Amino acid sequence: MTGCLEIRPMNRAEVDLAIDWAAQEGWNPGLHDANCFAQADPGGFLMGFLDGEPVATISVVRYGDSFGFLGFYIVRPEYRGQGYGIQIWNDGLLHLEGRNIGLDGVVAQQDNYKKSGFRLAWRNIRYAGTGGGPAPVGAEIFELASLPFAALDAYDRPFFPAERSLFLRCWIEQPGSHALGILEEGRLSGYGVIRPCREGYKIGPLFADSPALAESLFQALKARIGPGDSLYLDTPEVNPEAVALAQRHGMEVSFETARMYTREAPELPIDRLFGITSFELG
Repeated sequence: MTGCLEIRPMNRAEVDLAIDWAAQEGWNPGLHDANCFAQADPGGFLMGFLDGEPVATISVVRYGDSFGFLGFYIVRPEYRGQGYGIQIWNDGLLHLEGRNIGLDGVVAQQDNYKKSGFRLAWRNIRYAGTGGGPAPVGAEIFELASLPFAALDAYDRPFFPAERSLFLRCWIEQPGSHALGILEEGRLSGYGVIRPCREGYKIGPLFADSPALAESLFQALKARIGPGDSLYLDTPEVNPEAVALAQRHGMEVSFETARMYTREAPELPIDRLFGITSFELG
């Protein structure tokens, strides 16, 4: 008989535990993601306990007044199929009630998400390759730390359905990461972040005003790590130039998710979106 979970917001150590579970699922989270995730919405990470033992997680991060993103939907393997997942799922959806909710779901769960009102918007494809290589020549690339944060925040705003300033500031300052911008005609025209993960490094986000600028940023970020380091880029399949960039650098498909929303997909500049920030928080 299924017991009733005690569900409550995670403390900081429990966020670390959830990220450990995500790593065990093969999701390859960043080494320092937890600090930034907690910044996004301190009450948005829920854990379910059975007799005091953690058995299930979900993140239901609220952005602004009208958007939320769902992730970290995990039940420990030995407790699956016993109804604990749906308990924490329903509790999580209550946390986001009245909002348009996004998620990046594994392919096997798409039908279940549809039953909860989610609709497919596009596929995100994770490409895997290796780092190293020469930095681009002639591109006006600079460290984002030298840019007033307000300018970066304004550039980032169209790429996400709601304001995310606290999260963004933390994201670009992660230990061991590199955050680079690119100028065109003296104005910010793209930026990207590469961060260390449980395995290798991920680039995300990668936003740019043209494929050529995205190419330069990608090369610059790739050159910041060693040629023996694994490298990952999560591309929206609906931007063919993003897919072409990954393929041009010999990267291969390693994973995919379904980007889904409960309402209409937000109007994002997909043609300028070459790499999403994260599967967990959008």
